[in-house]
Parts: sequence; structure tokens; C-alpha cells
Amino acid sequence: MLNAKMTLEKEFTIAEIDPRIYGSFIEHLGRAVYGGIYEPGHPDADEKGYRRDVSKLIADLRVPIVRYPGGNFVSGYNWEDGIGPRENRPRKLELAWRTIETNEFGTNEFVDWARSVGAQVMMAVNLGTRGIDEARSLIEYCNHPGGTYWSDLRKQHGYARPHAIKTWCLGNEMDGPWQIGHKTAEEYGRLSLETAKVMKWVDPTIEVVSCGSSNTNMPTFPEYEATSLDLNYEAVDYVSLHQYYGNRTNDTASFLAYSMDLDHFIRTIKSTCDYIQAKKRSKKTMYLSFDEWNVWFHSNEADKQIEPWTIAPPQLEDIYTFEDALLVGSMLITLLKHADRVKIACLAQLVNVIAPIMTVNGGGSWRQTIYYPYLHASVYGRGIALQPVVSSPKYDSKAFTDVPYLDSVAVFNPELEEIAVFAVNRSLNDSLALECDIRSFGDYRVAEHIVLEHDDLKAVNTLQEERVRPHANGRSSASEGRVTAVLPKHSWHVIRLAKSRS
Repeated sequence: MLNAKMTLEKEFTIAEIDPRIYGSFIEHLGRAVYGGIYEPGHPDADEKGYRRDVSKLIADLRVPIVRYPGGNFVSGYNWEDGIGPRENRPRKLELAWRTIETNEFGTNEFVDWARSVGAQVMMAVNLGTRGIDEARSLIEYCNHPGGTYWSDLRKQHGYARPHAIKTWCLGNEMDGPWQIGHKTAEEYGRLSLETAKVMKWVDPTIEVVSCGSSNTNMPTFPEYEATSLDLNYEAVDYVSLHQYYGNRTNDTASFLAYSMDLDHFIRTIKSTCDYIQAKKRSKKTMYLSFDEWNVWFHSNEADKQIEPWTIAPPQLEDIYTFEDALLVGSMLITLLKHADRVKIACLAQLVNVIAPIMTVNGGGSWRQTIYYPYLHASVYGRGIALQPVVSSPKYDSKAFTDVPYLDSVAVFNPELEEIAVFAVNRSLNDSLALECDIRSFGDYRVAEHIVLEHDDLKAVNTLQEERVRPHANGRSSASEGRVTAVLPKHSWHVIRLAKSRS
């Protein structure tokens, strides 16, 4: 058995966690909208066509914010196509994913749906084929009270009160040659500056997200951030990060270490932002919006076989394994370790498309393996992120060296007087004995120890059988300010500690 130690000090804090770090993403892609959150005629659809079964699974996740409508989709999207009477909405060729977009579902439908599941809207504007004028019209339609063309049009569509959308993305992955309207860093920096300026003239209360690098393999990373932020720094509030991982070579030891790459990505962007801040002698701290992250690779070959120009085909429908859930858990831990700067994050995506929730058109829905670490972090990871001092044995893999077997972070909820320890044992062979010193918090007991484990790293969940699901039979105890636990090989854990009552 391996042995690891962790110390939690009440004063060793990272930051208060912005709940939006547990956000997600719905794009007009595949069956995310049509057949996912929206399916009129489904036996469990409500009067607006929203699937109640899906909404229940999402509500359980307590998703605080959902990004919309893309993604690559937004760079060719005319938002006006998705408002007004449905019979007047045009069908269009959707070039990003080579499908037919019916526009049956649009801005107002999404706002209604987001409110129904208790989430805020994170709206993206098209800076690919369009620009400043489209953005100012959209925010006027969504946020202005009335008395103008676009705000009064919203009222005619049945929405007397403004949508009051606070968070806006200035385009999507504009550094990528695959993107419609791809722009150099200089082009994007100038356009995003002017767009942000005008949008904030319409509504000074909003916050905006500048596009960063699409991933760490981009040849312009991190120069794209440095150049664009040099132009728009004072006008924007966040810079975006996107990253996906896959176990294409079936090297699980390396795959489970990819959260170290994620950590390096975040640190690089933080330092790039701080360099621009120093260069400009600015007092403003740039925060990060990690608004696309997940595992994505299972569906790559199947997607090549999809017939183009169909409506809502099954695109990007990764069926996730147990080992995928472990990496998602570690990625959540990494985001929490950077809660001082990462204020928004969006698991991409929410339903059917590289998602924790899957559906059958006209049929049932189910939780994928990755649903559970996302659920646990969102529900129990509210409060203050603590900076743990960890001592763990390490291993080397083909892609990484000095990988700690223990990946862990803790969150203190002062209102509930609870501590949640999130942990992954990366070892493929050995259990790990964890000793955690929490004496600075006083007398705490183990309220619950949740475990996600499975002997088969490739185990998946289906509509018929949920093979990978958590249990609450974890082996842990607390006494005199010390917690001891046994973490089985390759497993995810949530150790919930509650203050003892005399």
C-alpha cells in the first residue's frame, strides 16, 4: 500500500470559489439541443418542449451558468434567425458542423430553458462573419428595457422584461484556422476591443470574455493571448481557455496525469495576463474563463461517417469510461486549485455532445461516468478553496514524470462548517493510505465518504445498465484533528467532514 499525507490549515486559503466554475455549455451541435434539452412530442416534454427527465438530471448538478450558442457554431450564426414566430424562421446550412439548422430553437427558448433549470446564461456573439453591429443589436434585444427597435421587438415576442444576461463571450476560438472568420491576434484584439466597448455602452453592467488559445498545441500559444490582450485589456474582464484530452494510445498512466498539463496551461495564461498587466501599469487583474474542457476522443472516427446536411445527427457522442471519470475528477481538482483566477469554467458539453448526460430520442436518459465527479464537485465544492500541503509518492509515465499518485484539494464551507476533501488515487495497482491533518479546524468527524471505483477502467454506463456509480462506503475516520482514509487503486473520493457537536 502507498502512503500519502496532507495538511489543511484554516488560514491557508486559495480563494472563495465562484460557483460559475461549475458551469457547462450547450451548442447547436449534434443532439445537444434537438433531442437533448429540447424535444417537443417526447413523452416527458413540458409545454415548451423541454425534456423534464433531462432538466431533472441537470438541476441535480446545480449548474450555475450555461454557455450558448457556441462554440464553432456561433461564428456563422445570425441570431435573428432564431427569434420570432417559428413558422417564419429560416432553415440554413450550418457550416461549422455541416448540418441543417432549423432555427426552431433560439435565444428566447434558451433563456427560458436556462431559467427553468436554475442557470444563468453565458451568451456568445458572432465575431466570425459578423461583428460590432450584430453584437450591439443582440445585447439591445436581450438587455435593454424598452423604447427602441430591438428591445421593443423582444417585447413583441412575449418578453416584456429584459433577459438581463450578464456574461458575454466575444466570439469563439478565433485563433483557429477551422473557425469561420478566423482572425490574427491583432485583428481579433482590435475587433474585440471595439465590440466590448460598444456592448458596455448599451449595458454597462455586463462582463465580457476575450478569446484565448484554443489549446496548448496552437503554434500561436500563448502569443495570441499576449497580443490580443495588449489591445483589449482594459475593455474585457476574462480571457478564455479551452482544452480537451483523450487516451488515444491506451496509456492510462499518462492519461490520468493530463491534469498536470492543464495546470501548466492555466499557469502559463496567468503569467501572460500578469505580464500584460505589468506592461500597461494596470491595477486590473485579468480573470480566466475555462469555458470548454473535457475528455473528447471516443467519437472521432464515428463522426467522420456522418452524412452531411442532416438535422441534429448524433455528433460527438463520446461514451465515457470509468478512467475518463477519474481524469474529469482531476481536472475539477485542478480548476479548484486555481480558484483565485479561474472564476468561470464550462464542462463541454451538457447533453449528448461530449456530455455527462445522454438521451434516446423519444426514449430515456442516463448519467455517464463523468456525471458523478462533476455532480460531487458542484454540490460539495462550494465555499473556500484550501491550499493543501501534500506529500505523495510519485510515478513516471511515457508522457509525464514525477506524477503524484494522490491528486487532491479541499473546500471549506464556513456556513455549513463542513470540509470536503476531493481526491483521486492515480495508482493502477495499489491502494493509498491517506493521513490528513486538520487540527487547525478543531474537532471534525467524517459525515460521509463517497467513492467512485470500478475494477474495469473501460467500464461504461448505458441506458440499460449503470455499471459505474458511486457508493458511500468509503474507509475513513477522524479523531483529534486527524483524518485517516484508504483510497483503493484508481478511484475518486469525496470525504465530507462535519464539525462535531458536543
